Amino acid sequence: MVKVNYQYEKRKKELDKKRKKEQKLREKQQKKGNHSSVTANGAQVESPVETTEETTAVEAPVEVPGK
Repeated sequence: MVKVNYQYEKRKKELDKKRKKEQKLREKQQKKGNHSSVTANGAQVESPVETTEETTAVEAPVEVPGK
């Protein structure tokens, strides 16, 4: 009698889920018209975005004397 390799089946199932999820994400981004892309390993790469002075300005924290 042949022994079933459950680990192989589980891994295959996980990879199929991952592929399906990535495919749905790609399709969703294409419909949305988003210019970011997904790489083969699933990491998302954002397209460069223009920044303004308002978004890049960072205020220094205010320290209270005597504490």
